[in-house]
Amino acid sequence: MIFRDRFDAGRRLAERLQPWRGRDVLVLGLPRGGVPVAYEVARALDAPLDVAVARKLGAPGQPELGIGAIAPGVTVLDEAALGWLGLHDVDLQPLVEDETRELHRRLLAYRGVDRLPEVAGREVLLVDDGLATGVTTRAASRSLRRLGPARLVLAVPVGAPDSVRSLRSEVDELVCLEQPEPFRAVGLWFDDFSQTTDGEVLELLERRRIERGEGSPAAAP
Repeated sequence: MIFRDRFDAGRRLAERLQPWRGRDVLVLGLPRGGVPVAYEVARALDAPLDVAVARKLGAPGQPELGIGAIAPGVTVLDEAALGWLGLHDVDLQPLVEDETRELHRRLLAYRGVDRLPEVAGREVLLVDDGLATGVTTRAASRSLRRLGPARLVLAVPVGAPDSVRSLRSEVDELVCLEQPEPFRAVGLWFDDFSQTTDGEVLELLERRRIERGEGSPAAAP
């Protein structure tokens, strides 16, 4: 299955997620690319839309090579990759600090407050645009777990089969429309996989709040 763009992927994913319509469910998109997908899911389920945040850790000098990820309160490292590169935790400290600052910047930019949404006791649908290594999504899932959701569901339009299998143990349920082999990269399964901007994320979050008649999250206690 080839998706036209992230919005098309979100509409198709929402069809699979119809059992959650009418329930007290919170849809969280992973910025940036997961938010357009999550917007269509939230709209189809008549649910609120918010964000979870996580950041990939790229190898020093090789930022395209993911060796882990961070999310609020959580660090996930690929120990095999660290061993292969001859790196130790202390070598990553400057990188972790830089990405932690970016996490806080994004929370403030997207939510107006430097904290994750209230998820305790709620059913949460965590949505991304796809799973490659899955390390960033793993960090986000573990971060949300710490906040005590009643049920955590990961939903993606496409994913690498190995990553989908490994992530099932991190969540209560995992919904993935397509697991192609060979997988290679998420973007290969979209006609349009252009980068999502901060401005587009903010626009979609605000659009969904207006559709639901909600106020700004910054006004929340």
